[in-house]
Amino acid sequence: MVGMFEWHESYAIGIGSIDAQHQILFQTASRLRDAMLAGNGKAAVGSILERLLKYTESHFAHEERLMQLYQYPHLAAHKAQHEALARQVRDFHAKFQSGQAAMTVQLLQFLKNWLVGHIKESDLKLVPFIKNKAA
Repeated sequence: MVGMFEWHESYAIGIGSIDAQHQILFQTASRLRDAMLAGNGKAAVGSILERLLKYTESHFAHEERLMQLYQYPHLAAHKAQHEALARQVRDFHAKFQSGQAAMTVQLLQFLKNWLVGHIKESDLKLVPFIKNKAA
């Protein structure tokens, strides 16, 4: 699992503010993995998971503001993806806090797939539209 949440330039979409936030999401997910592997207590792991959730929500809000600003035609669909992803993480966080779920490799793999998949599939579609409108 080493390198699971390592940032690669291939994830960069070329919009500085979004790339910087994506890097922070990767770093926070990496801290979550490290805490889980180190056997840190529920409070420590839960705190990192909560930070990841809050930062994800602020990152999504930033992306959505840019999409609105540049009148991105697929804003509604992209926002629906954000809401679904955030809901999944919130649900897991609530289950984790109540003791119904444990930190697992499957959750970490979900986070990795979610980060990379959303960046490479959805966020990348924003680039030409925003850059053309901003020019």
